[in-house]
Amino acid sequence: MKKTIIFSFLFLLSVSSLWASRKEVLLNNDWQFRFSWQVQKGSERRVDLPHTWNAQDALSGQQDYFRGIGNYRKKMEVPAEWEGKRLFLRFEGAFSVTNLFINQKHVGEHRGGYGAFVFDITDWVKYGEANELLVRVNNAPQLDIMPLVGDFNFYGGIYRDVNLVLVEPQHISLTDYASPGVYLVQEKVSREEAVVRTKVVVSNYAAATAGELQVEVYDGAKRVIHETKNIRLSGKDQQEELSFTLNKPHLWNGRKDPFTYRVKTTLSVEGTVVDVVEQPLGLRYYTVDADKGFFLNGEHLKLQGICRHQDRPEIGNALRPMHHEEDMDIILEMGTNAMRLAHYPQASYFYDLADRNGLVVWAEIPFIGPGGYEERGYVNQPSFRANGKEQLKELIRQHYNHPSICFWGLYNELKTLGDSPEEYINELNALAHQEDPTRPTVAASFLEDANTLNACSDMIAWNKYYGWYGGRFSDMGKWADGIHKKFPQYKLGISEYGAGASIYHQQEEVKAGSASGWWHPENWQTAYHIGNWQAIAERPFIWGSFIWNMFDFGAAHRTEGDRPGINDKGIVTFDRKVKKDAFYFYKANWNKEEPFVYIANRRCVNRTMAETTITVFTNQAEAELWVNGKSVGKQKADAYATITWENVSLAAGQNKIEVKAPLKKQFLTDVVEWYYK
Repeated sequence: MKKTIIFSFLFLLSVSSLWASRKEVLLNNDWQFRFSWQVQKGSERRVDLPHTWNAQDALSGQQDYFRGIGNYRKKMEVPAEWEGKRLFLRFEGAFSVTNLFINQKHVGEHRGGYGAFVFDITDWVKYGEANELLVRVNNAPQLDIMPLVGDFNFYGGIYRDVNLVLVEPQHISLTDYASPGVYLVQEKVSREEAVVRTKVVVSNYAAATAGELQVEVYDGAKRVIHETKNIRLSGKDQQEELSFTLNKPHLWNGRKDPFTYRVKTTLSVEGTVVDVVEQPLGLRYYTVDADKGFFLNGEHLKLQGICRHQDRPEIGNALRPMHHEEDMDIILEMGTNAMRLAHYPQASYFYDLADRNGLVVWAEIPFIGPGGYEERGYVNQPSFRANGKEQLKELIRQHYNHPSICFWGLYNELKTLGDSPEEYINELNALAHQEDPTRPTVAASFLEDANTLNACSDMIAWNKYYGWYGGRFSDMGKWADGIHKKFPQYKLGISEYGAGASIYHQQEEVKAGSASGWWHPENWQTAYHIGNWQAIAERPFIWGSFIWNMFDFGAAHRTEGDRPGINDKGIVTFDRKVKKDAFYFYKANWNKEEPFVYIANRRCVNRTMAETTITVFTNQAEAELWVNGKSVGKQKADAYATITWENVSLAAGQNKIEVKAPLKKQFLTDVVEWYYK
């Protein structure tokens, strides 16, 4: 088996050498894992990456799930012919403190659980031999690393990919905060012209020499821009710049047309290509108006969005590409055009999917307050403040070229009691603009309207749960009107709104459950979203809103709903198998491309009331209701894609409920069966 693994490893390298000087090898398979307290020989077990050790204990509702050190060990062959090259290990994500050892020698440490990071291992490996990698990952709470607290699980482990990267001594940098080393700065974009400044970070580990940078822009297979620059490679790291102009550019235009160019940056030394990096270029311009909302490429676009956590049953946050793709497919089906990827940087692949599908993204660092819980999200000490700034730099530099990202998020639900984070947030805001002058900052508040913390970012949004944590659905509109009148300068969004729901909790009457209790009826969640979305949709000054949450997610401390350890505010179940009624309400309102009709409250199968109200969601103009083969009549959909038949009589025993909506010469149908006793 060992020889087979080594052969496959070398085969991949030889194949990759045919098309590029840079070579990457995925190192996900065949690691030996043990916890730090398992000191006996033979205690290791095989795991493959991505991996977390908290998939079982945290998701069972065990509040004190294991938070400590896990050890990952692997043998890696380094051929003798690699000597003279540069070798790097790139981790896409490990939570939250990672220390790397090679051949039992400490190489370095990374502090932060959600960003990528790179170790230069060139001087640590033995060439022509098998080298031992030991990665020690610690997810224990530490007061100088974001996040300190959160309403979700802090899964420990190497939960994203690990790659070995082999490059020439002269290369486009891998160690600039694990960024691509290429930044495509959109200095001026309009429908007439786009001016782009390409910043390239070049590393040189050899003698000073002459080199050339080449930037090519492709529209599909057609090259539309070709710029070159002669450079002098004289230092370890240096930044070079090339600018280019595109006339009549093809714009990235959200879901309508998510077009991207392909930018190929090539570094040559003495006429030989030594490194190539490709990045997407989605040209767009956008503004946010305090009265009129969000505009993309000069056209108004109401951002109707969702929030997403990155975990699932049985695997925690150790997701593979197919999981991201399934999530994206569900998000797109609903007609969503925006996402808040909360509360931390998510997988690069998911940002790629957002680029390709035209979703506007709010990306944020894990600066998270306690909300209504104990503990604190901010500690006023230099090491904590420094760590947050490092994580902000990682977020911006690693994801700078994603056209989908339009906002950098600075914090979520912080409090100002005790050590106020206001001064620090102002520092983060300044740093974000220093790193990226082209994008605005945003934050998610839950503080009272007049708190000065709300004014630290360029834009502000609130987490509001009227009708779930107290209040009424109508309070959303009243609050929004009040704050818009009182603070007309605020660019106002809704960063979270939602209600819990279990598909197993069914009732005929629309009555509230208990937010902190064990009864979370699905039809109350549906009513909540109908009421709150109407308030949001009718106010153009709300530039965007983000449902909390797209999917149920793990939160070990939660003791509510149909089982411990789950936050069930998702409009899709944790396993992605059931779309709750609220999902179809939004699909009817947001997705006009896929005709459908859907009977709500369908899972309330056993009925005790002889007369009932039947609610249907559809993106068609009208529908007809049939009960036990008899027509109850046609109704037109209201402004919110909803049709309601009241006082519908049920027969004793089984009842067939069918709705039909005309579509050309056919009918869209949906059928359920209810039992009345």
